[in-house]
Amino acid sequence: MNKLLLALLILTLSACSTEKIKPSTASFTPPVSIDRSASKEAIHPLRHQSLSQMAIHHEPNEIAQPQEELLPRIRRYIKQGVASWYGPGFHGKKTATGEIFDMYAMTAAHKTLPIPSYAQVTNLENNRSVIVRINDRGPFVGNRELDLSYAAAKNLDMEKDGTGSIEIKAISPSQALPHIQQIAAAQAQDVYLQVGIFGSEKKAMKLKNKIAENQLPEANIRSSTYKRATLYKVQLGPINSAAAANQLSEKLARIGLTDTQFVTESKQS
Repeated sequence: MNKLLLALLILTLSACSTEKIKPSTASFTPPVSIDRSASKEAIHPLRHQSLSQMAIHHEPNEIAQPQEELLPRIRRYIKQGVASWYGPGFHGKKTATGEIFDMYAMTAAHKTLPIPSYAQVTNLENNRSVIVRINDRGPFVGNRELDLSYAAAKNLDMEKDGTGSIEIKAISPSQALPHIQQIAAAQAQDVYLQVGIFGSEKKAMKLKNKIAENQLPEANIRSSTYKRATLYKVQLGPINSAAAANQLSEKLARIGLTDTQFVTESKQS
């Protein structure tokens, strides 16, 4: 009898154990399908977060501006370095702009600044400053930053030493004009808008006639000679204000004359 009861107990326990290993009858929820049209940011939230974190390292105005505006602006160009000067060997020859080099004009050569453009150059040894027009490329010797015309070097008191420590600050034509007028007044000179310089009087006269044909103010031709090389400069003026200069420049641009520059010359009687 005891054996029969023991056998029944074992069968009962086995039935309970078998019931426990049956598959679950609980409802099965399939995984949510991924929408292939969803953005990569939605599928990869960590990547999206990483991009956001990168963005906050930029200045707010830097993000909002177009890529072109992130480039260095010419008007902010300030650099110190060594300047040299060039004169007699190049006087009367063409510059990178195509105009004729005049060693007595306030010009300079630079490797990267736009041509034409203006710059304020300061001699760091005596604090003297001049305004020059960038109209040529160079210098390509050593670590020099600027090649000044003879006249610019002389005004900076650099012509004897040949080189000097300088600071270059790019400025706009409207910024350049007041400085040029101030220098001209101190030297009893006037400021003119020069529209061309030639090694041929015939070419200078042709440009003068073109200006007259378009109902513009009468142009004057000035000449300067150095070692048998004579240059003929076509100029308008004198220029008394920035507003007058802008108006005149706009009229000249309509007939294709855009490569102009401010120059100082002795007063005409």
